[in-house]
Amino acid sequence: MNLIECRNLTREYHKADTVIRPLDGVDLDVERGEFLALMGPSGSGKTTLLNLIAGIDAPTAGTIVVDGVDITRLSRNRLAAWRSVHVGYVFQLYNLIPVLTAFENVELPLLLQKLSRRERRARTGNALEAVGIADRADHFPRQLSGGQEQRVAIARAIVTDPTIIVADEPTGDLDRPAADDIMNLLTRLNEESHRTILLVTHDPQTAGHADRVIRLDKGRFVSDRRPESVAEAPA
Repeated sequence: MNLIECRNLTREYHKADTVIRPLDGVDLDVERGEFLALMGPSGSGKTTLLNLIAGIDAPTAGTIVVDGVDITRLSRNRLAAWRSVHVGYVFQLYNLIPVLTAFENVELPLLLQKLSRRERRARTGNALEAVGIADRADHFPRQLSGGQEQRVAIARAIVTDPTIIVADEPTGDLDRPAADDIMNLLTRLNEESHRTILLVTHDPQTAGHADRVIRLDKGRFVSDRRPESVAEAPA
């Protein structure tokens, strides 16, 4: 069953007299519980596609339906409210607030929801436990390794129990062992919790954790395949 349906999705920007089209009329279906990786050279449209599905940006044309809701028809305020409930975002550079502890960083999205303090603390503790970082709950970002910071960022992304997790180069700032650790964590969340994950990466080894890999070039899909042959193809 499709959780995400994109049709004729296009994004254009205007620079002087030039039209820049990072995404050019793509169609995409993503099943509930699927782990999808998006690959391609810089400027190919993969992050643009991710941000459109996450409701961070709006398309120039086309529709995006997530769990039965056409998010392209939502007002700015309704889209922000939808995003706070349905999307968990994992960034390459973590985007943790340095003056907050790991616990407080993870708890932050819950402040936008009507939850009691006890409910917020319980859900935050459960998210930290799920990513294996509960013993660092009172540490500040500067006291954590890169891999630990990314675990906190993932906990923040899942604490609201979102419909989809979107991750933009989540291993791009990590060494190989830490990157593998983070990808094993995302794979476990996908397999055990059936979370739908959309991932952007340049790394074939990272993409190999996904159920499906789509390659983009110049705003269009050039391949859509299972990961067995991803490592053999150019990044």
